[in-house]
Amino acid sequence: MEQARSFIAIELPDELKTGLSRLQAQLKTVNMPWVKWVNPDSIHLTLKFLGNVAIDRTDEITGAIETATRGISPFVLQVKTPGVFPNLRRVQVVWVGIGGEVDKLNRLQQQIESNLAQLGFAPESRSFTPHLTLARLSDRASPDERQRFGQLIADTRFEEAYTVKVGAINLMKSQLTREGAIHRRISSVELKKPLSTATS
Repeated sequence: MEQARSFIAIELPDELKTGLSRLQAQLKTVNMPWVKWVNPDSIHLTLKFLGNVAIDRTDEITGAIETATRGISPFVLQVKTPGVFPNLRRVQVVWVGIGGEVDKLNRLQQQIESNLAQLGFAPESRSFTPHLTLARLSDRASPDERQRFGQLIADTRFEEAYTVKVGAINLMKSQLTREGAIHRRISSVELKKPLSTATS
C-alpha cells in the first residue's frame, strides 16, 4: 500500500514567506554551519503531524478535518517576534510566534486532534504552541554556540507586521529530498462563513 508522509497545516501567503526569508537573512550575519535553515517556501503552520499514512485513508482524514472545522469561521492570525525551543541558553529550534485569533486556532487544533485520535492517530503529548519554524541546530553546535545564537535571537525583531487570513485547512504530504522537504497539498477544507441570521 502506497504511503505518504503527511501533516495537517495552514499554508502561508507569499508576502509572509518573503518576510521570513528576510528575517533569516538578518540572522545569517555570522557564519553558523551548525544551523540548518528551513526553506521559506516550505514553511507552514502545522496543526498535526501524522507520519506515514496510507493514501487510501485520505478521504477519512479529510472528513475528520471537515468535522473539526464546523462552527469555526475564517479568522486572522498575526506573526510575532522570534523565539526558541527549549530556551535561549540551549537553543535547538528557532521559530516565529503566532498571535491574533489564537483562541479559534487552539479550538480548531484540539478538535482536529480529538477527531484523529478516533481514527487511531496518537495524540500529541506536548501542548500545542503555534509557531513557524525558521531553523534547527545540529548536534554539532556547542553549548556556547547555542547560547550565543540564543542571544542573537533575543536581540532580533521582525521588521514589519504580517497577518495570515485563515480560510482553509490543508492535508499535506511531504517528500524528503537532498535539497530539503517538498510539500504538496493532498486536500483542502474551507472554513465556512457564518450564515446570515437576517430574514428576507
